[in-house]
Amino acid sequence: LYQSIMKVQHLLPLAAVVLLYIVPTEPEVVTSIAECLDFFLHQTPPNIPGILEKGEIQDQNRYKPICQTLNDKRTFMTLYDTLNKIPLFSAAKYRGDGGKRPMPDWKIEPQARDQDYRNNQSFDRGHLFPSSYGSDQIEKMSTFTLTNIVPQQHKFNTGRWNRMEKCVKCVLNKFCINNNEEIEGFIVIGALPSNSSLNNRINIPSVLWSAFCCFSKSQNSWLASAHWGENVAEGPEYLQTQKLTELHRTLGTEFNSYMVYNMCQNWITVCCQH
Repeated sequence: LYQSIMKVQHLLPLAAVVLLYIVPTEPEVVTSIAECLDFFLHQTPPNIPGILEKGEIQDQNRYKPICQTLNDKRTFMTLYDTLNKIPLFSAAKYRGDGGKRPMPDWKIEPQARDQDYRNNQSFDRGHLFPSSYGSDQIEKMSTFTLTNIVPQQHKFNTGRWNRMEKCVKCVLNKFCINNNEEIEGFIVIGALPSNSSLNNRINIPSVLWSAFCCFSKSQNSWLASAHWGENVAEGPEYLQTQKLTELHRTLGTEFNSYMVYNMCQNWITVCCQH
């Protein structure tokens, strides 16, 4: 009996370590978007009339600012729509690639359920802020949260959207090197809600979009570009690179005067080479 007790006592520290390891990390829902401004260019978030104006959320019961956090490290910011159960956008500071993509379990949140995505052949759990953009393994793993994903049509996700993500990443690594010789780019990736839903619960976005802005020491200029595409299976092989003004005009059809970057001025549009 004594030996059995001793064995159990020796196992307790290991069990405690295992339990600590598997406890899911929840996102940090904050009271104001001002608590997550480091992920925006010049600490200025997008302007979305009726939703986010001058950095203030207009309907705080519906839209929740989340400082995505893992192991006490804030990694990126998400504005989450609790009615549609999808992120409106995720914003991050790109600082270079941190290695291979991890394969962690999805972090389950009170706002979304993993079972809504299971056994669905048409829609993926599509990242807004992609794991491949994380500067280290913590940042990469933190993207695997249901508050950072939307139902994304499988062929769109694995095809032209994936190719765009890789191409933009190459541009960021090559040109977005600041005066301190550091890779630094500010990225915002978002979704436009539709009238369709997955399992009558989660809104299926009609359009996904992505934009970045950075200062390039080598070009002695601000650089920026935008991409977007309809969330459908069929479409062009590649998403065309567009100016920020074109993205603002496109988003403005849904939200009048939608501005992703208010402070990215006099930029040069950088085209992805396919």
